[in-house]
Amino acid sequence: MDPKTVTVYCSSSERIPSIYLDEASRLGKLLANKGVRLVYGGGKAGSMGRVADGALAAGGTVIGYIPQFMRDVEWGHDGISELNIVESMHERKRLLMEKSDALITLPGGTGTLEELYEAVSAKRLGLFTGPILLVNTNGFFDPLLGMMRRAIDENFMHTRHDEIWTVINTVEDTFEGFARAKPWDKDAIKFAVPQKTH
Repeated sequence: MDPKTVTVYCSSSERIPSIYLDEASRLGKLLANKGVRLVYGGGKAGSMGRVADGALAAGGTVIGYIPQFMRDVEWGHDGISELNIVESMHERKRLLMEKSDALITLPGGTGTLEELYEAVSAKRLGLFTGPILLVNTNGFFDPLLGMMRRAIDENFMHTRHDEIWTVINTVEDTFEGFARAKPWDKDAIKFAVPQKTH
């Protein structure tokens, strides 16, 4: 798959190790160089700011969605191509998913993980069918992947649900990850919940 628009979930923290900030910057540049529009949470700090600035520096288009209350405390990035002010976190998350062909998750905190899990749940139900990439910088997602593997092994999720996400180790593997992502469609709801076999 060659997506035209990609949403990136990432952190707004300025205190994270530089390896994560640098990775975000490289991802923004990579997407822009491939002619891919970047959609993200509209922030100017942390890996949010870095992915946006990286894309802008490479001549890319960057579209942000940010709730009014975050805009009120000046978290928004005024230098991007388009900054959309929304009413709530719920609306922001909906638009971040609806406006993109594929999703990429960089390391982050509760907000990033919440966005990822909502996307995984939507894909499990066939409500989103595009690739979901996890950039496993520095092994960040290893514990999360272990937990999801256990959920599958103990039948909280179907065995096919490990095809919902694709893991890459560095942003340079992004387009290889898109190519590797398994096709998915709306019929996924038919196996959303493991059933007893008779």
